Amino acid sequence: MWYYKNKIVKELPEWCAGFVYEISNLHNGKKYIGKKLARFRRSRKPLKGRVNKRRYTVPSDWQDYWGSSNALLEDIAKIGKDKFRREILFYCQNRAECNYIEAREQFARKVLESDRYYNGHIRVRVHKQIITKEKAST
Repeated sequence: MWYYKNKIVKELPEWCAGFVYEISNLHNGKKYIGKKLARFRRSRKPLKGRVNKRRYTVPSDWQDYWGSSNALLEDIAKIGKDKFRREILFYCQNRAECNYIEAREQFARKVLESDRYYNGHIRVRVHKQIITKEKAST
């Protein structure tokens, strides 16, 4: 189950491109900060006589997602999913906003400097132009 502001989430808002989340180990207090996209882009080869690929989106597996940290996944397998809480911290309107907010939260919480987090690296590439547009529109 996913939670947002202590309420169970069964569906994501229509405008939501993804979310930043926190998974907490209720047994030892260790946490993981990550992001998950609501939809994935896929493409098919072009139709005969055409050059452009055919692009479409598919829903992601966000309901069943438990993060990408091997240490976290090992603990989940060892002690069970019922000992963890998955909480959505922020809904994001686009992929760039997801990248930015995930990195911002990871740096603010100093996830690489603490043993209280499962995070082992921070990978991010964000362009200021995208973030500036989002902040101006809100």
